Amino acid sequence: MDANVIAAMARWPDVPNAYGWLSLTESGQWRLHPRGDAWQPENSAAAPDSSHHDATGYHPGESISSPQILQFIDRNYACDEHGQWFFQNGPQKVYVRLDGAPYILHTMGNSNAGTLALRTHNDLDVKTVTGWLLDESGKLYVRTEYGPGLIAGRDLASVLDCIYTPQGMAILDAMANPNAASTLEVQAFPVGLAASDHTSKTLIRPTTTILFKTCTIEAVEQELGFLRFPRPTAN
Repeated sequence: MDANVIAAMARWPDVPNAYGWLSLTESGQWRLHPRGDAWQPENSAAAPDSSHHDATGYHPGESISSPQILQFIDRNYACDEHGQWFFQNGPQKVYVRLDGAPYILHTMGNSNAGTLALRTHNDLDVKTVTGWLLDESGKLYVRTEYGPGLIAGRDLASVLDCIYTPQGMAILDAMANPNAASTLEVQAFPVGLAASDHTSKTLIRPTTTILFKTCTIEAVEQELGFLRFPRPTAN
């Protein structure tokens, strides 16, 4: 978090929090809601109830074109103790509607052709993956050292190609077994290693495993510990 933001928080500690002004799309784009209508369905003035888990149909907001503003939001993005994510705008917390998850992850290559790594929508390089969660709609979520993330749709196939059971079976093949459990052990994700190494058998396989779970759409937030629609909390 920026030093001047931290200083502003200390100087003005009682600035009210803001809700409904900012959202994060499933592709990792920040969207501004000048009318504060991020919670309002386009066809209704009512805010979503607590059981709503899909931002489809809600006001999409407006794109933010300024690179400086986007970078400022990226640097000052954080989470409170209730699993609600916000942008710290000077002394004020601006809570974010999450259309997917707190972080949107894309695959990134490095100088060695064919390698695969993950990077968050705000340019944090992921070093640690501690679990996977696949919902019934086919969206893949991940636990990282920064918090919960959603694999961007265009990167889903390449990530799934890198997830293997300890026996070397591709996760999609393992899940295709009609007797497959809802929770499977998989190899620790080879962040930064070539996906093709699995087929060539040259990859030094991790000695640790993590869990790959399936769940309903409704269970995602509870499983990963975040809220898509932040709400004011009692002190």
